[in-house]
Amino acid sequence: MNRLTLSSNNQLLIGMVLVLLIIATRGHHFATLQNLPGATWACFFLAGVYLRPVWVLPGLFALAGLLDYAAITWGGVNAFCVTPAYLLLLPAYGALWTAGRWYVGRHRFAWRTLLPLIGAALVGATVCELFSSGGFYFFSGRFAEPTLTEFGVRLLRYFPAYLQSLAFYLGVAAVVHLLFGLVRGAPSSHHLDAG
Repeated sequence: MNRLTLSSNNQLLIGMVLVLLIIATRGHHFATLQNLPGATWACFFLAGVYLRPVWVLPGLFALAGLLDYAAITWGGVNAFCVTPAYLLLLPAYGALWTAGRWYVGRHRFAWRTLLPLIGAALVGATVCELFSSGGFYFFSGRFAEPTLTEFGVRLLRYFPAYLQSLAFYLGVAAVVHLLFGLVRGAPSSHHLDAG
């Protein structure tokens, strides 16, 4: 079984958890748990993995945009990041969702699933970072004379924290996925083995 298949009810439950995570952690606009890292990147990736309807992607775009709008309009959050470059979040988050879609076709209930998972997450995150941070740096108008050198410095400074947050949430999701698989009794062809 190459594809991860979930019932509509399970997808709905996972979707609700992802939406709540975005609401609770998006830029700490509304979170009361201030120490949680942002989950938006991981939620887009996991939506690609677990949620089959394609409308989920524009739905998550809308949610993120509405949360940012509400935070700026009613929450007093600074609108510094809202520039024409904000639109580059669409391909940025789309890259994470697409990486999740790619991974799900390679998913197995086995240790060998880790390499494609890590690869998909890294590629998706890198493309996301280039569109989001690179787009902001080069196209926001907030930097007088953007250069590739300075962008490289900024990339080295900020990207590891985004990767760390992504890894944290994907690690939690992997453990939960593993536990549910073991509880449900993964099919004999999907034993968690070396191959």
